[in-house]
Amino acid sequence: MTLPASRWLTDFERLLAIRSQFVVSGSIHDNFLVPLSTGAALVPLIRAVWETLKVKNYRFLLVYDPADGVRVYPDELSCRELAEKLFDLKLKSGYQMVSLESLSNIMKAMVMQREVHCALVVDFASRITRQADHPGEGEHRFFVAAEKLALNAAPVVPSPLSNFPPQAGERANEKVNVQSLGGGKPLYNPVLWLVNRAQDLPSWYTLDSERIASLIIGKPDYEMRRATAQQLAPLFAGYAEAQAPARDKFVERMADGTEGMSLTALSDITELADRSGLGMGDIDDAVRCYKVGALDNPWRRDYLREKISHAQSFIEDRVKGQHPAVVKTLDILKRSVMGLTGAQARSGGSRPRGVLFFAGPTGVGKTELAKTLTQLVFGNEKAYLRFDMSEFSEEHSSARLLGAPPGYVGFDAGGELTNAVREKPFSVVLFDEIEKAHPRILDKFLQILEDGRLTDGRGDTAYFSETILVFTSNLGIFVEDKQGNRIQHVKPGDAYETVEKNVREEIGNYFKFKLSRPELLNRIGDNIVVFDFISPEVASVIFDGMLKNVARRLFEEWKVQLALPPTIREQLLMRCTSDPSNGGRGIGNQLESAFINPLSRALFEHDLEGKTRLLVTRMTEQDKVITLELKSS
Repeated sequence: MTLPASRWLTDFERLLAIRSQFVVSGSIHDNFLVPLSTGAALVPLIRAVWETLKVKNYRFLLVYDPADGVRVYPDELSCRELAEKLFDLKLKSGYQMVSLESLSNIMKAMVMQREVHCALVVDFASRITRQADHPGEGEHRFFVAAEKLALNAAPVVPSPLSNFPPQAGERANEKVNVQSLGGGKPLYNPVLWLVNRAQDLPSWYTLDSERIASLIIGKPDYEMRRATAQQLAPLFAGYAEAQAPARDKFVERMADGTEGMSLTALSDITELADRSGLGMGDIDDAVRCYKVGALDNPWRRDYLREKISHAQSFIEDRVKGQHPAVVKTLDILKRSVMGLTGAQARSGGSRPRGVLFFAGPTGVGKTELAKTLTQLVFGNEKAYLRFDMSEFSEEHSSARLLGAPPGYVGFDAGGELTNAVREKPFSVVLFDEIEKAHPRILDKFLQILEDGRLTDGRGDTAYFSETILVFTSNLGIFVEDKQGNRIQHVKPGDAYETVEKNVREEIGNYFKFKLSRPELLNRIGDNIVVFDFISPEVASVIFDGMLKNVARRLFEEWKVQLALPPTIREQLLMRCTSDPSNGGRGIGNQLESAFINPLSRALFEHDLEGKTRLLVTRMTEQDKVITLELKSS
């Protein structure tokens, strides 16, 4: 296959005839696929620059960095001797520490050199000055001198009959063809500044000179990743024995699965696969392992399928009266475990394992179902990550969730969401009351739902490919009428079909017309799970469960068994379930006011020493104050 060229290297080669300096930013620490005499190989940036210049008969590179000083590349005796002669260097152990003033003199001598083609690479140029827009006096003088050199430099064609030592590969007495010296065209002896970001150099330095070109190295495209995967493929176990179709499929899967990743990452994935004993058929696991930093995959555990196959009764024991919602949730969970999320798309492997949008009245079990899913999959309901989206109602609060933009205070701390997912890549991520978040924050979910990743202010990427995302919302229960008054759209007692239809309709209206973000609704798809109001029968079951919890807590604290006569139980039940619109949470709130508070008051006045049974004999109300009479034995 034809080796694709890196765009920045192509631009660099093309501009050598008209630009004297280059500011190279972006993915400067990546590796690059370049052709060598022995075949294509992944090499660091400086090697890639050298391979580009070598074919134009450049003799060597001078490489400077603030830590080690000046060195010669390639590290060959003939190159070092030539550099020492031209620039009066004394390269002890291959390096020479120099000041910025000395570097300025070397730069000037190199740019004005008329005998040979060479180049200067200033590595770690972002670290030359602490504050790019406020350089010190010596730093300012250094950049002014460099700017002046950029304007005054002239391209040259060295004499092919120079007396300098031959380049590696030349015979000592062989005459050099002028056409090999850059095709006979004059070329600059360039200076390359390698920076993390263009703003790491003084802004005036790059803006005020047309002789300085900016080259931005982006992430490799699909063709480059595919060519790299082709080079790395033979290192995977099983590749040598595989047939051509299987090899091609492997290369495509590796290229598809590494979207947005560097070529260095592809090389690291190959190394990780080798050390972990992952073969060619395990490329998806190797990519996932690299992304989330964990080899053990809870989604592949043998017992998980068995647990989920018997999960309905387990879930409905905790989430009462929501049979349709539980069945649909389990369907989505089974799809996630089987790895079929997004299977209808050409490439959906990076999307979250599952997406659930829980909608319905308050207090009916939406958050409880998220906890139950976490318990089911990860064995601990506290393994879920919860974000109350009412805390992110302002646009600026996105900095807290996702990290401040580069340059702002705290950008290096990352965001609460991205940090949490990097720490726990296998988790249920709950976004409670999503409609209360600022619309600009909701835009970020587009990238999460589509690509399964998010980059914070530090530039670090969090991968959501192994998470289940759960959104909860009360949308559709209340709506505004034409006068702007808030009215109840669905009520307790409505048929579930009516509740589901009306809630789904209002969710669609909210995203399409109020937010003007139909694309977000489209990403959520048919994963909307509508919860019903709790029925009187379910309310009674929930009430009894809460009453048992109170009795259990009393026994744990005081070793006393609580007993209620049927008449008092019926009184409490009527009080706690009279308004089903607030769901189970409303029942709990009423039970606290009508029973737990008066029980606590009565216990304060009752001697429990040596008692094993406590009977509530009477419940009265006067001036809206409930009083309990107790009898112990």
